[in-house]
Amino acid sequence: MQYSFIPRKNMRGKKYKNIIEKIKKDEIYSIEETLTLLKDNQISKFDESVEVHINSNIDPKKSDQQIRGSVVLPHGTGKTKKVAVITSTKEKEANDAKADLVEGEDLIEDIKKGKINFDVLIATPEMMPKLVQVAKILGPKGLMPNPKTDTVTDKVKEAIEMIKKGKANFKNDNTGNVHQTIGKVSFKKEQLEENFDIFIKAVKKSKGEGVKGKLINKIVICSTMSPGIKVKA
Repeated sequence: MQYSFIPRKNMRGKKYKNIIEKIKKDEIYSIEETLTLLKDNQISKFDESVEVHINSNIDPKKSDQQIRGSVVLPHGTGKTKKVAVITSTKEKEANDAKADLVEGEDLIEDIKKGKINFDVLIATPEMMPKLVQVAKILGPKGLMPNPKTDTVTDKVKEAIEMIKKGKANFKNDNTGNVHQTIGKVSFKKEQLEENFDIFIKAVKKSKGEGVKGKLINKIVICSTMSPGIKVKA
């Protein structure tokens, strides 16, 4: 029996094709124009996330060009993050701050078994030497605590509260790109625009000493189901 392959683009629905027709391929849109396109042409019935994808000018293999930082998005991302704290000294503080999970070394054993039931991991300093044994598991997932993102700290209560308020940690992937959700399509345009502006400023501020010239080559915004739209940096 023979099977014919149908290219994925031909399997797109009518709504997707409609928005594609409205986007000029070589045009770079303002953030206002981009958000209007996304909000007026939502494809799915669920509340899609709005995603920012940055193509940077870094060499991801060089340590002095890495993009890494954190930013508090004033309107959050529309997703409640599950925060875990690994500590042997701040259990009460973590629980009082309503962390979703508070454990000691037992959490390391769970991570080894693939039990990762959290979106952010905060560690108090004394736990970092112990976490080295699962760094290769947490690192690729973007979950390894790091002082630069305030996820290695004695100020556990403050860290938890900031994450719950909309703090997001970002870093480049192994191709030098940065990805971040800045809200939901249902957000007001003004809210998405403010989140976008603050995020881009934070990325630019994180420019490493080894980066020559501009940091950002291209910015693309899309919703969960929409095509990407090029946006002015």
